[in-house]
Amino acid sequence: MERKAIWPTLQRYFLYFLLYSVLGWIYEVFLEVVVYRWGFTNRGVLFGPYCPVYGVGALAFLTCFHRLMAKKEPRWLRLVKPFLIFLGCMAVATGIELVTSYILEALTGSWPWQTYVDYGINFQGRIALSPSVRFGLGGVFFLYILQPLFERMVGAMSGRCRQTVFFITAGLMLLDCICTWAF
Repeated sequence: MERKAIWPTLQRYFLYFLLYSVLGWIYEVFLEVVVYRWGFTNRGVLFGPYCPVYGVGALAFLTCFHRLMAKKEPRWLRLVKPFLIFLGCMAVATGIELVTSYILEALTGSWPWQTYVDYGINFQGRIALSPSVRFGLGGVFFLYILQPLFERMVGAMSGRCRQTVFFITAGLMLLDCICTWAF
């Protein structure tokens, strides 16, 4: 990739990261308030309305599966590809959740989401089969439905607009990181 093309690509991927992080936060809050009826708490590790682990997961999906998504296949294989994407997203997201739980436990003494000890199939209460299946389904939804929409949305922005949004949101997220870890 040419040096000039790296900067706009970095901006686009950061905006994808931010969009998925905000959607992840909305999903977590929805589960907490509407589905489980626990009441509202900020589900992210930062002050802002975003869960960066969802952004990391979505970027990992894009990185791992973009070639498979773009590949033209025979008609009979079109039914198999979404299942392969599902299994891949399930594995990648579960791995990210497991690693993130260890990192956050090392940094803060715990991980900020519920444990999965009450789930039938779990590992150390950090990961479980049921959420892993949801991660796989979510990954398929991200890659087949949301990502094309986000690509059109970010692609419609002028270079100057994209750069402005990038600097403002990256600055706010950096300030949020500093404030979160300082307090």
